[in-house]
Amino acid sequence: MEDVLKKSFIAGLERLTARAELLDSINVFPVADGDTGRNLSVSLFPLRNVGQPRETLIRQLLMSARGNSGNIASQFFSAFCAVENAVDLSRCAAAGKEKAWKSLNNPRPGTMLSVFDALAEALPQTEIPDRQVIRTVIASLQKAVYDTYDQLPRLRDAGVVDAGALGMYIFFEGFFYTFAGMPDACRPVTETFRDRLTIAPAFREISESGYCVDLMVRASGDSTEKLKAITSAQEEVIILPEGDLYKIHLHTRNKEQVLSQIAGVGRVLQWEDDNLAAQIEDFRKSGTGSLHIMTDAAGSLTLQDAKHYGFTLLNSYLTIGEKCLPETFFRAEELYPAMHEGVRVSTSQASVYERHQFYESALERFEKVLYLCVGSVFTGNYETVMQWKKQHDPENRLIVLDTGAASGRLGLIVLAAARCLAETNDMQKTVIYAQKAIKTCEEYVFLDKLQFLAAGGRLSKTSAFFGDMLHMKPVISPQPEGAKKVGVVRNQKDQIKMALEKLAAGLRNSSRALIMLEYSDNRQWVEKTVRPMVVERYPDAELIIQPLSLTSGAHMGPGTWAVAFLPDITANGGKDP
Repeated sequence: MEDVLKKSFIAGLERLTARAELLDSINVFPVADGDTGRNLSVSLFPLRNVGQPRETLIRQLLMSARGNSGNIASQFFSAFCAVENAVDLSRCAAAGKEKAWKSLNNPRPGTMLSVFDALAEALPQTEIPDRQVIRTVIASLQKAVYDTYDQLPRLRDAGVVDAGALGMYIFFEGFFYTFAGMPDACRPVTETFRDRLTIAPAFREISESGYCVDLMVRASGDSTEKLKAITSAQEEVIILPEGDLYKIHLHTRNKEQVLSQIAGVGRVLQWEDDNLAAQIEDFRKSGTGSLHIMTDAAGSLTLQDAKHYGFTLLNSYLTIGEKCLPETFFRAEELYPAMHEGVRVSTSQASVYERHQFYESALERFEKVLYLCVGSVFTGNYETVMQWKKQHDPENRLIVLDTGAASGRLGLIVLAAARCLAETNDMQKTVIYAQKAIKTCEEYVFLDKLQFLAAGGRLSKTSAFFGDMLHMKPVISPQPEGAKKVGVVRNQKDQIKMALEKLAAGLRNSSRALIMLEYSDNRQWVEKTVRPMVVERYPDAELIIQPLSLTSGAHMGPGTWAVAFLPDITANGGKDP
């Protein structure tokens, strides 16, 4: 495969990922569950590895596909990824279109299927598309997205275009303009579709009960018909066979019955389900203003936190063995057992292009954005954003603060700022409040073993060996100048003692403090042992229990826990900023 095609696939994916939240905000079809952007990002992530053996890539797409949109898109790209040179584009697009249509029991125009149709029709069959042809292709895709508004009554009622169709337009705009050597030709999505990206005030989501299910089953022989019969009573069914593997997506009100019936056909290898009613309720609560906050996922905050408080999480990358994904795509259950088993784990920054796409996407949607950046001493994220600002943000709409923080300290700063912005709707006040939080917030991280810091090159192996042999458990504090060692203890009892001492020194008379307890693979111990002691001493404080960010966990290892705290910094001593 030509290098330009590999770069084009990655550019398309990164442009799509940076606009996942926009797609989620208009996702009303087939149900308003607000997850199309996220599902497409997860499902198509294997395209970063395009160029490896096609069989491997197809298997990866099958395994990662999630949701209605993600499963349909994975089928298109399982054929489109076969492109070896520019002449193949038309043929592979036609093959992908056919696979995508066949994947559905009830395929409907007005979805991403219409974009695939437009793409296959617009690409020349025997010529290498030049810049003018590519502009024509993009225009055809734009029209296909606009037409979804009139093709599906639900979209017309909501006043928006189809989220899946728009996601594919965003991907292909990045793909083809990169292919043509003009990546800067991409227009802001909010400009191209400005009158079709806001949910109409009168629109009412249809309540749904049941579950959105994605599963993988291994079955012998041709089991397609058996699986079709089992799932015939369910909704939004997609069955994708690949050898002896079957990827299935469906909506059901009785997940236990479906699981039992499918288990009778073969071995269920994967099972994920989301409560549709809860997703729709979250979608109802979501909304957008003109002001926004971004931060790095290194701050021990979850995607659920981001959705609840309305901020954006920017990923770094985590590699566990041979598997490399954005850190929020992993689960803790994948990281810590692997570390116990000696699997190599590492972290890395997102590409500069990906980060630029996120900055652009944020300013496309919001008047002002506050980026609370992980400490510059820990990553190059601050340098990346400041270089972008110099060239692309003359009006200073993207406000950047180097928090000097990571993990829970960063998380508390972000939570406090997000609450301030929600209550005041004033960016200047929020920035001032965040600056106070940066100066005041503290965190202490308690490690179990030193070997993982050594494995990541942050400590000599000799020091780690003798430290572990002597049962020394270091205590560190993330500071603007780096992770500072603040003490050494011998056991968990001493860890708790030091944590309470640091709380007492840092909080003093601040009874209404915000306290975060972070866990790695030791949630039960933190909740049952540490939490009661903190609650007893600070009954009026707000106590939050959070998973340690996986990038922090990758460096610090299993058994790590932490306490972060922010005293009451409001002028009046109350809750409101």
